[in-house]
Amino acid sequence: MPQPKSKFRRIIIKLSGEALRNPENGDPIDLAILNRICKELKAVHALGIEIGLVIGGGNISRGLSAQRNDGIARTTGDYMGMLATVINGMALMDSLERMGIETRLQSAISMSKVAESFIVRRAIRHLERKRLVIFAAGTGSPYFSTDTTAALRASEINAEILMKATNVDGIYDKDPAKYKEAKKYDKLSFIEAIKQRLCIMDSTAFSLCMDNHLPILVFNLNQTGNIKKAVMGKKIGTLVHEP
Repeated sequence: MPQPKSKFRRIIIKLSGEALRNPENGDPIDLAILNRICKELKAVHALGIEIGLVIGGGNISRGLSAQRNDGIARTTGDYMGMLATVINGMALMDSLERMGIETRLQSAISMSKVAESFIVRRAIRHLERKRLVIFAAGTGSPYFSTDTTAALRASEINAEILMKATNVDGIYDKDPAKYKEAKKYDKLSFIEAIKQRLCIMDSTAFSLCMDNHLPILVFNLNQTGNIKKAVMGKKIGTLVHEP
């Protein structure tokens, strides 16, 4: 049977490092969770979609937390966080390649023993050859989040959408964990999100998406099959876009 057609040709998926953590025992990388996510990525890759992946490092080290709790300088803490994303990227690459998906790990910090250096033309070439590309080490500079990295890489490779996989099923007008009456949005314009002061991404990342006319889809990663539903254009999560 022919494969159904995706709504998109090239996408960036932003994964939180916390998505890999075992919520029960606190293991930073749970192999069952890792393999489940990679199986979902494999199903999307099988549709012929060009996938770029940005992974956070919060399951191992988070720059701001290190600064606050341990007295580590902000710059040092941010570099620690960048290195954590490389560890997560290596885990994802290994799992994906064991599933038969040709994968490349590109790092914004030079470390030739474990990853390619990020070069935008090389990344695009990998994508054109249907290799999944993982972008690690953030932007390579402190003071920038992995959300900003995702917005930047999506703009650089001309992705059609930035898909932010989270632990909630979209964007609400208030915290749904605290308020039962919280209202979920199906769609929002960038201007509406700004007016309502909705915390979707940090301001730098959000501005990059708005300035480059890059839509953002926020959806729940924990529900099996959601990544595939998202790329097929099914009604899922919340879409932030230009009207």
